[in-house]
Amino acid sequence: MELLNKKEYAIPIFILFVFFMFYKPVICFLILGSLATLIGIKSWIFIVDIQKNGIESNGKILSYESDEDGHKTPTIEFETKKGNQIKKKPYYYASTDLSKIRTYKNKIDESVSVLYDKENPEKFVIGTERDFNYFSLILIILVGVVFLTVGTLSLLEIIQIDF
Repeated sequence: MELLNKKEYAIPIFILFVFFMFYKPVICFLILGSLATLIGIKSWIFIVDIQKNGIESNGKILSYESDEDGHKTPTIEFETKKGNQIKKKPYYYASTDLSKIRTYKNKIDESVSVLYDKENPEKFVIGTERDFNYFSLILIILVGVVFLTVGTLSLLEIIQIDF
């Protein structure tokens, strides 16, 4: 997501995280919980908005790229209503550990439905992934809330976490 890609945010957050790892580790729970919750909610708002206001188009899967953990993400090509060609990875795409071992050779050149943002067509999602996107966002938000709760309860000394 774009929040994590902006160095102006990432570097100060990283510095704070490292500082609190040594000074008061429970603050790291709050930092991680805040990040997960914020990213989850921002992504949820984007997905809801694109489901309501997005423009549907047909695209074609060109390839799958693996990230450093082995999770594969498709590169999709589609044409906007204005005739612009977009060739990019989806703005939000949830991948599972199953994608590490699964090959997607049979999916190459497959037609897929995409929903893109009319203001910025490079922000798009795969239309058929709607339910899985919501499931993954619920999971991200829940993990964030758990971290926030544990961090808050520990700071209030209701629970004790030993490091």
